[in-house]
Parts: sequence; C-alpha cells; structure tokens
Amino acid sequence: MNARFRFCLIALSTLLAVALTLSLGRWQLRRAAQKEAFQAHIDAGTALPKLTSQALTVQGDQLLQLHRLVLLRGRWLAQRTVYLENRQMNNRQGFYVVTPLQLEGSANVVLVQRGWVARNFIDRTLLPKIDTPAASVEIEGRIAPPPSKLFEFEASETGPIRQNLDMKQFASEVGAPLLGVSVQQLGPASEGLQRDWPPVEAGVEKHYGYAFQWFALSALLAILYVWFQIVSPLHIKKR
Repeated sequence: MNARFRFCLIALSTLLAVALTLSLGRWQLRRAAQKEAFQAHIDAGTALPKLTSQALTVQGDQLLQLHRLVLLRGRWLAQRTVYLENRQMNNRQGFYVVTPLQLEGSANVVLVQRGWVARNFIDRTLLPKIDTPAASVEIEGRIAPPPSKLFEFEASETGPIRQNLDMKQFASEVGAPLLGVSVQQLGPASEGLQRDWPPVEAGVEKHYGYAFQWFALSALLAILYVWFQIVSPLHIKKR
C-alpha cells in the first residue's frame, strides 16, 4: 500500500466517521426537541381544569388527554379488582392494584390504577388487605396509558393476580364499556395503598447528553486526523 493510497483511505474513513457521528448527534437533538414538545404537552395538560366524569366520557379520543388531571365520581367494581404482580415502588416488589370505576351517571367504566401494595413473599396467592368502599367515591388522578406490560411466558391470565392486563379481554370480563385509557389515582397513601408514582418526565436531558457525546467524538476524530495526518508528518519533515 503506497503512502498516497493510505493517506486517501484514512481521509475517507475519517470523513465518513465524522459525518456519521455528526448525524447521530443531530438525531439526538431532534429527539430532544420532540421530547421537549411532549413535556410541554404534559405541562399544558396538567394546567387545564380537571376533567369530571361526564367530561371524560364525551372526549372523542381520550388518548389526546393523556396526563390531564381528573376528578371522578363513581362506584368501585370491587369484584373485578386485579393485582398486577412484579411491580415496584420505592425499590420494593409488590402489586399494582387496579379496579374498574363505574362512572357516575354513565354506563362507562374506567380502569383506575389505585396504588401499590407489598406482596406476601411466603404465600404468593395471599392477597393483601385493601379497603374498597362500597359507597360512591370521589377520586383525583391523571389520565394515563393502560398499565405497562411485562414479559410473560403464558397466555393472558384471568384470576385476581396477573402479570399483565389485556384491556380487550378485561372489558369483556367487566361487561361494560371500558375506556381505552386508565386513570392513575393521586394523593396520599390510603386504603392500604401507596401512591408514590414516578414523575411523568419526557427524559430530555439524556438526549442532550448523548448528542454531546457524539459531537465530542466527531471533534476528537477530526483532531486526531489533523494531528497524525498533517501536523505530525510536517513536524517529522522539519527535523
């Protein structure tokens, strides 16, 4: 390999590497801009007046109202309470307790993520004690996606303790119109449940961090190329 060919090969490789790292850095900046817009949407939603039971049911697409605060009245369908296992809160393993709420003055039902409770590590099938009032209740919360799904080996379960919750299947179990979103109940611990939900954040900072790393790598490649391909050879020739 002659010196000129080697020089051109290194120059081309460096150019491609710099172009790639710059492209990845710009992509991270675009992702950050998208996340900032999402965070602005969350902040705007939380600043709006709380949706009532009636207002929630008349929304054309509840997904557009994600993270908006609600103030709902209705009755718990306690017999349909589900305990989602292997869920963490404050680094402790337990259950997310979800119960459908029959909205007042409506046939619609919304799934409420009521909170977290510790599990019994000796007897997996032993359900923790929680209080589910039979009378009409009023809860505050925020509109959230259905509970996240964990990896499971078996098909969807149907008992009170489950790994995941299939909304379509659960709607047939409830036997009433089930809204496509859930509500994450807010407020202090009560009814045997904790509600230290993780804050809803878009995670913009990590994209700026990744962008900085890619741009720094791009600058480093350029500096190394200039030093070893131009500055160092000139210095050697002067000797």
